[in-house]
Amino acid sequence: MTALTLSTAGAATLRADAIVVGVAKGAKGPVLAPGAEAVDKAYDGKLASVLESLGATGAEGEATKLPAPSGLKAPIVIAVGLGTAPAKDEAYGAETLRRAAGVAARTLSGAKKAAFALPTETAEDIAAVAEGALLGAYAFTAYRGTERKSAKSGAAGKNDSGVKQPLGEVTLLGGKPRDKAHKAAVERAISLTEEINRARDLINTPPNDLYPETFAAIATAAGKEHGVKVQVTDEKALVKGGYGGLLGVGQGSEHGPRLVRLEYTHAKAKKTIALVGKGITYDSGGISLKPPGHNETMKCDMSGAAAVLAAVVSAARLGLQVNVTGWLALAENMPSGTATRPGDVLRMYSGKTVEVLNTDAEGRLVLADAITRASEEKPDAIVDVATLTGAMVVALGNRTFGIMSNDDAFRTSVHEIAEEVGEASWPMPLPSELLKGMDSPTADIANMGERMGGGLVAGLFLKEFVGEGITWAHLDIAGPAFHEGAPYGYTPKGGTGSSVRTLVRLAERTAAGDLG
Repeated sequence: MTALTLSTAGAATLRADAIVVGVAKGAKGPVLAPGAEAVDKAYDGKLASVLESLGATGAEGEATKLPAPSGLKAPIVIAVGLGTAPAKDEAYGAETLRRAAGVAARTLSGAKKAAFALPTETAEDIAAVAEGALLGAYAFTAYRGTERKSAKSGAAGKNDSGVKQPLGEVTLLGGKPRDKAHKAAVERAISLTEEINRARDLINTPPNDLYPETFAAIATAAGKEHGVKVQVTDEKALVKGGYGGLLGVGQGSEHGPRLVRLEYTHAKAKKTIALVGKGITYDSGGISLKPPGHNETMKCDMSGAAAVLAAVVSAARLGLQVNVTGWLALAENMPSGTATRPGDVLRMYSGKTVEVLNTDAEGRLVLADAITRASEEKPDAIVDVATLTGAMVVALGNRTFGIMSNDDAFRTSVHEIAEEVGEASWPMPLPSELLKGMDSPTADIANMGERMGGGLVAGLFLKEFVGEGITWAHLDIAGPAFHEGAPYGYTPKGGTGSSVRTLVRLAERTAAGDLG
């Protein structure tokens, strides 16, 4: 993990591999952002014109590298684009700063230390820059390069893949190490981004190493480290408890399913929220096998469970005055002689029977059991998170997740929270007329309905398993959970940790009594 500190040192005197400044699009060309004054002075006040001569415009995502003049201790200056400059009486938005810091951190991979002289006028600015830098510096290198021991000599040898390591250290200039608000902003950013990066690591881990049992072990270790109680229900206990959804999905794999319960409590908490995550560690589609081209990234189908683990541990690390339980519904969906078949009927933990028309609609089955179990504890709200439907990607694209709920006000609150923390989302309806499509002549309900509006059908299915009187929301993160394109902003290729920031801010708002 990249180290991060605050410093009151001047940009001209700090020794680092590079200094990062912000540049925006002005009416007559690029303009420098606050924080760049000392660096601009070293260029005799001509940094903006130098950048313009190099083709820099200040557009978002842009990074221009140039040699530093003799007046700076750092050898390189990197100017990152902030987009259109705000009006005189306005400031740069948190997400703008977050993304710019992420671009800078990615550009500086392989460097040991960088000073960030971006706008940091408030604690919120500091938090945004810190989050962006630490998220942008992320790299998944666990499987890059290997150390082997010779069978004969036992000597270690290294196969260097040549992949650059993440930026080693970030120093935020303009912040005050002794200011309580500034210090708290940095501490929160470090705790939060470490957990988001934990989620990213889990999502990126190949399915031959991450399956229900190993995922449960990782959750147990994380809980032990941060004071979160962890209870793992193994396959035998699932059979005894009647968890037909989890068992039905997992019965085709040699790796049995697990239900993991996480519990963080605070002595002064007045509210309890339950977070439920879909944890399909690999999704082949089962007997309803996915077509070629759709299997390669299905290690990411446990992104919801990874987000829930990260959010619960973050709540514990931040000491939030709220009780948070997390439920990881873990299974591997594989085709075999023991796998559930289309046409089979499963009796769920709730007692409701489900006719399985498509074994690739498995996420809703494991979530249904976990939601029912979470409902038994009567939390004030349940939020489930899942890479649930391709239909949601068709509707909202690759960067936006959908929000459904049995309470319009709660759905609005979750949407506002997501937008506040920089996670693109959109409220979606739950049209009651789509329920009829899940009628089954054999069972209480089928796991499939109308093709059109498939993401909403999945939400309606889950709603059937929410306990009476409990406020519930469903986040379908199928689009933004796993990024297959080139990195942008602070978003890497691969697992993103989508929804963790939303869930943590929801817990913070609940602790503060802002959600009723």
